[in-house]
Amino acid sequence: MSKILIAYVSRTGNTEKMAEYLAEGVRITGQEAVIAKTKDINNENELSQYDGFIFGCPTYHRDMTAGMKTFLFLAQKANLVGKIGGAFCSHTHSGESGPMIYDTMMHVFKMDMVDLGPLSLKEGVIETSDGLRACQDYGKAVGSKLAG
Repeated sequence: MSKILIAYVSRTGNTEKMAEYLAEGVRITGQEAVIAKTKDINNENELSQYDGFIFGCPTYHRDMTAGMKTFLFLAQKANLVGKIGGAFCSHTHSGESGPMIYDTMMHVFKMDMVDLGPLSLKEGVIETSDGLRACQDYGKAVGSKLAG
């Protein structure tokens, strides 16, 4: 069984809820999902125990949160080249953070990203059946990619 880290920043609980739903999807594929707030990961060595990664945060003023930017600088030191990855975001109106995280993981970290692109959900959709399904499907896609 492979381990996937779902690391996130959440300001209001919406992105955290997405992380929980993503983990359900990962587990459906038989992979282990570990959910962690980015602020609880203190150094790049903590990332070495994972086979795959899903990073996410809310979009705030059309950007990633400062906490996610700091975390990405830490993650860059972990040499995630070739690792399986995905990205997600919650938003009220624009949703730029997911694509920014995804692009960083793909182009800067050189990770093997899930073909779906980033998952981006409006906050009002997250706790609906459509939101749950979208998150679970995305988690399943990352877990299945890891399973090969």
